[in-house]
Amino acid sequence: MRIFKEFKEFAVKGSMMDMAIGIIIGASFNQVIDVLVKKILLPPLSLMTDGLNYQDKKLVLRELVTNTNGEIVSDEVAIGYGAFLEAGLDFLIIGFTVFVVVKFLNSLKNKAHDPNDKTVKTPKDIELLAKLSDLMEEQNKLLKEKK
Repeated sequence: MRIFKEFKEFAVKGSMMDMAIGIIIGASFNQVIDVLVKKILLPPLSLMTDGLNYQDKKLVLRELVTNTNGEIVSDEVAIGYGAFLEAGLDFLIIGFTVFVVVKFLNSLKNKAHDPNDKTVKTPKDIELLAKLSDLMEEQNKLLKEKK
């Protein structure tokens, strides 16, 4: 029963909703990057290399073997390094984009957590902590003066 209570707390706190939203956005973002790589970046690259299609690139370890009737006797065994290159390019683009987004969000967060910066509304907890810090410094000064 304790696990159900923990799950309820997890769901009510919004963590589950945040995670679900992140997964949905991530899946959509993956589709965008996939189209970006396959339909926008790779065609010009293929054009520069005389129509080379990277997804079809492979290192054949064993050729396809057929008999006289055209039936397959043994399948081709190949390492598809072209698909790996595309996936690597996808990964690099996604990684760089996530880096830029996180860097931007961190700069906004840092701005919001600076109580002296009035261009962005500072959260209440940060304002209270800043006031508390100022009051403690003032109190320490008063105590030092009494000595």
